[in-house]
Amino acid sequence: MPQSSTATAPVRSYRDLRVWQQSMDLAEATYRATKRFPVGERYGLVSQLRRAAVSVASNIAEGHARSLGDYLRHLLVSNGSLTEMETQFILSSRLGFLPPEQAGPLLEACDQVGRMLGGLRKSLRARLSGRRSRTPSPESRAPRQ
Repeated sequence: MPQSSTATAPVRSYRDLRVWQQSMDLAEATYRATKRFPVGERYGLVSQLRRAAVSVASNIAEGHARSLGDYLRHLLVSNGSLTEMETQFILSSRLGFLPPEQAGPLLEACDQVGRMLGGLRKSLRARLSGRRSRTPSPESRAPRQ
């Protein structure tokens, strides 16, 4: 997956987020890898992996369009889907559906997206707590006597 430059462009859309871009790359790689799974797994691991992969990117996008608190919740759902994928990749490898040379990079990509999701959540929590600290308390808004 390509690395971006060190200069940060303004985020106008969820499509500008590197974590969304990398989660889309991971979803695409997941679809490609599961094409080779046994036909009998079409409604098992193939379906589960693909749904989880789509969920990661989709929840980042949906959360971006919502309030800050909802965004954080959507990022947690993304992270849950990501850990689902990791578990399913490991199981797929153990069952021999996914060779180690494919499983390794997919698991590394999951780890990378997970770290990026964690960084984004940390940044948003800091912004959320900054908003709360700037909001005047009811006592400070009360008229003085």
